Amino acid sequence: MYHEITMKSSLREVYAHPVGHDILKKILLQAGMQDKLLTSRLTGSLSLQVLSVLTKKMLDDAFWQTFLHLLNSEQDRPDGGDGELIKKWWKEAVFYQIYPRSFCDTNGDGIGDLKGIIGKLDYLHTLGADAVWLSPIYDSPNDDNGYDIRDYHKIMKEFGTMEEFDALLSGLHQRGMRLIMDLVVNHTSDEHEWFREAVRDPYSPFHDYYIFRENEDGREPNNWTSFFGQGKYGDAWRYIPQNDEWALHLFSKKQMDLNWDNPKLRSEIISMVKWWLEKGVDGFRLDVINYISKEEGLPYGNESVGKMMGYVGIEHYFYGPHLHDYLRELRCKAFDTTNAFSVGETPGVGMQMARLLTGEDRHELDMIFSFDHLETPGHTRFDDYRYDLNYLKQYYTEWMEGYGSGCWMSLFFENHDNPRMISKINEDPEYRFAIGKLLGMIQFTLRGTPFIYQGQELGAINGSFTDISQIQDVESRNLYEEFCRTMGEEEALRRILAGTRDHARLMMDWQEVCRQKNDRESIYYFYKKLIALRKKYPALVYGEVRIVHKEKKNFFAWFRELGNEAFYVECNLSEKQRKRPPRPEGFCPLLSNYSRIGSRMQPYEACLYCFKKEAAVCGEGSAKAPEGG
Repeated sequence: MYHEITMKSSLREVYAHPVGHDILKKILLQAGMQDKLLTSRLTGSLSLQVLSVLTKKMLDDAFWQTFLHLLNSEQDRPDGGDGELIKKWWKEAVFYQIYPRSFCDTNGDGIGDLKGIIGKLDYLHTLGADAVWLSPIYDSPNDDNGYDIRDYHKIMKEFGTMEEFDALLSGLHQRGMRLIMDLVVNHTSDEHEWFREAVRDPYSPFHDYYIFRENEDGREPNNWTSFFGQGKYGDAWRYIPQNDEWALHLFSKKQMDLNWDNPKLRSEIISMVKWWLEKGVDGFRLDVINYISKEEGLPYGNESVGKMMGYVGIEHYFYGPHLHDYLRELRCKAFDTTNAFSVGETPGVGMQMARLLTGEDRHELDMIFSFDHLETPGHTRFDDYRYDLNYLKQYYTEWMEGYGSGCWMSLFFENHDNPRMISKINEDPEYRFAIGKLLGMIQFTLRGTPFIYQGQELGAINGSFTDISQIQDVESRNLYEEFCRTMGEEEALRRILAGTRDHARLMMDWQEVCRQKNDRESIYYFYKKLIALRKKYPALVYGEVRIVHKEKKNFFAWFRELGNEAFYVECNLSEKQRKRPPRPEGFCPLLSNYSRIGSRMQPYEACLYCFKKEAAVCGEGSAKAPEGG
């Protein structure tokens, strides 16, 4: 039975609520604090009322009312998480994300294209990729590099033609591979015919496809701020002078939010999705899909929440009132018609809310991308700092032990929206290859589906930008202007270079590919070996995960076990050597990112061992067993 959360509820009770759990954890994460505060006997028993008194200088009464409303709007709870694990093709697959604009250019215009991808299908197949995720290739004016779609049924001319897309899809299927596309349906371009017609005729059916508000006093309808804005009051709204009204855009001024509360709009989206599925597409990655349901009436955002989260109003749409309903409808009427795969990009969603979005019994999404592991506590993407891998250990330990068998995790470190992970951990080129292989070891031997971002298999690092004029990313350019209002240009540029999305959007280095394919000690070959092992041994996919040595700093180790198969992984998370803990009895070396396994672990060393029952395969890796233990 559901019990309403009130100001008399304890922190422990709030933390037991899926939304309360994830919000409190996010707050502590940004404050650089541990969640032990919420589970301890002393602080966990504090009521929200007491907490509100202790924090009254930071959080007003409106904050707590907003908090309670958000919690009590979710009355469901995740299942126990201990049911039978169901096998699916996408759980066994290795996905490879392609950012088409910078993957492979065949006509010399400096822009990647579909022909370039077609020409590299054998490369992807040889690497071991089972599925390709394409960032948007739809017709777009490119205000946000294709995430502002003008026509869902056309291919961007810069990338090629629909005939070339069909050839790409056919080429993948001929190789036994699958294709998932990027589905951007929180918003469209302002050049989409729906929006153009909505502005041309405010009485047309298309006007209700978007979120408009009448201009009443010359000010924005509320104080929501845009992700691509400059933090100014109401900059998530764009004035439409033709009709004296405002239109909502959570992202750029050319990315207009769709009104998912309109059943006709949802029907249009479902028809479009089915059109692509009927062409043979195997699934979709759904862009910021948790933003599609907005709070009725679009209430003013709480300023305290805005300061904590960076965006005013986010509490009214990051986990909206009809999110579950709309996802179930999309799955039932579109995805399930072809048994299509779905993975949602869900910023701000933590583990417990993710269980409500991806549980086998929920019939919403197959997987989500959670981003809490990409920055360490107290940091954001635009902070210039060094990533501590001990936090990655903590994060994965929590998810491996708490996500449950009815949910399945996505495993990734990079994508088109984030800097390169190697550069965040340690920019010293001496450690580039060791770190690249270490990340691969973690990604391919924990439980979940690995998503490789183009160039990751080569150990790609951040670009060497030196001036804001070199930055193309609309988010970074707008943020630079905001930073310059409070700091010097040099400091503003330094912060932008710490987090700009352009690092991940540089052209794929195919000369580097050739070099690494001819070097059997390369990161490329290491990835290829890991992928082959994951395909060969079910324990590395479906096996139980048992994390050990949790208390050891800079050391991460776990077992994978299924039937007669057993594997042990150990990782040094720092640039310093350390004494190697005793190896479990009966395990022999299978793969390492160093040529020898000695009594001391080398910087960022990662080793995979197999139990002696699989001793016949020990030797596939390059590592040699230590002499004398």
